[in-house]
Amino acid sequence: MLKPLLKNVVYEKIKQVKNITDVDLLNDLSKNGFDVNMSMLNKVLMKLEILGLISVSWVGKDKRRIEVVEHI
Repeated sequence: MLKPLLKNVVYEKIKQVKNITDVDLLNDLSKNGFDVNMSMLNKVLMKLEILGLISVSWVGKDKRRIEVVEHI
């Protein structure tokens, strides 16, 4: 089960920077003391994308760009 805190931290970080790659986000979380692997991050990103809060798109063979969805 995912901790709700991690979902909030990830969303706030993405909102703060507007867009970020998955690798940079994972490195940032690790630097801030979160024990997260790519599998856990993928689950959080999927939940946030299903909720319509973020958009995830591929920008290379193994890199994804994560952006906040601007609601009008």
